Amino acid sequence: MGGHGHGHHHEPYTVPKPETYNNQVEKIWELNYLQNELAKRGLKDPWIRNEVWRYNYKVWGNPKLRWFKFLFAGLPLGAACAAATIAYEEYTGVYADHGHGDHGHGDHGHSGGHH
Repeated sequence: MGGHGHGHHHEPYTVPKPETYNNQVEKIWELNYLQNELAKRGLKDPWIRNEVWRYNYKVWGNPKLRWFKFLFAGLPLGAACAAATIAYEEYTGVYADHGHGDHGHGDHGHSGGHH
């Protein structure tokens, strides 16, 4: 029973080597600020270079924009579905009030016992 038979499989992307980001931390003010604040406390983040990709705004946009896209990505579809549901309910009268608004007239005071 030989290999898996898949042949050569190449990823559709290339993962950059971590050393690529070594000197880029200083170029990103947010990470540079973080590094300086840690240094003031005698601390160092040896993995800070792993955060560099997040600040490649050409590829990922800025962090606020990423959150906006994440939170509101489904909003147009959700609004369309809500509108379609409301239109369907209005058209078919699924939740129409069938005269139940005045139930209760004459029912006051019937507790079953004498006061």
